[in-house]
Amino acid sequence: MKIVISGGTGFIGRALCRSLVRQGMGVTALSRNPLQAKAMLDPSIKVVEWDAIGSGPWEHELDSATGIINLAGEPIAAGRWTQKRKQLIVDSRVNATRLLAQAISRLSNKPRLLISASGVGYYGTSQEIRFDERNGPGSDFFSDLCVAWEAAALAAQSAAVRVVCLRIGMVLEQDGGALAKMVPPFRAFVGGPVAPGIQWVSWIHRADLISLIEWALTNEQVSGPVNAVAPGAVTMKEFCGTLGKVLYRPSWLSVPAFALRLTFGELASFMTTGQRVTPKVALDGGYQFRYPQLDSALRSIFMGAPASEVRS
Repeated sequence: MKIVISGGTGFIGRALCRSLVRQGMGVTALSRNPLQAKAMLDPSIKVVEWDAIGSGPWEHELDSATGIINLAGEPIAAGRWTQKRKQLIVDSRVNATRLLAQAISRLSNKPRLLISASGVGYYGTSQEIRFDERNGPGSDFFSDLCVAWEAAALAAQSAAVRVVCLRIGMVLEQDGGALAKMVPPFRAFVGGPVAPGIQWVSWIHRADLISLIEWALTNEQVSGPVNAVAPGAVTMKEFCGTLGKVLYRPSWLSVPAFALRLTFGELASFMTTGQRVTPKVALDGGYQFRYPQLDSALRSIFMGAPASEVRS
């Protein structure tokens, strides 16, 4: 099985590459910085340069591939949302995805599958609604981004390619993502929830996200949107309370919304609101989460407890 991955050096992509290689799959990573990618990834992974802007020799790598996994995109929360940065966030996702779909349409030996990242921000925000894949989009910046992002991926369906759009929640592991930024204040005894604390956090352990991607690779009945979140969504207050318990630290110092607005601007509204998302397609399709509840996920991350132990 030959798999081509864009975004293979990121927080999710690195772990996915390791898992696929362990299973004996042939992996090709498309990268803007091939030298850096080769230094970061397993030597068995073929690294090919692409700029995510235009066509080039990288397109030959898609020919005869079993599947393409598209994880490319500028980090959402890496800085203040200026108009320039928001445009970069959009372009790095929508344009790169459109480029892949267009390249697929020109191939003589097309891949059977395109798995493309999206986000639970697709649904907008709500305290009352429990969202699943049947719900429509919201009406904010992140919702609009996800709609355009998914549309670019779904264009590959016209080439008879199965397309899966993974609506990913907060991905948990200690070597990156939001969790890596949350832990230092807790270790310093100044951790606590982002105000108001009642906003929903839909999360997933990175190990489950990787397994869910691999499940979608081999499950030909799965197509369209798939919520990549654990069943056990929690409020921000519950999330931070559980994190504090696992780290043996208090969760008492709330981060006020006005402080976030001063630092992050419009991005603060994304951090102080949320959505409660259910992985209906995955559950209905028989996927079994290793870490369905937050306590088990965090204990596995920080205490090294295996899933067989933390489920009890």
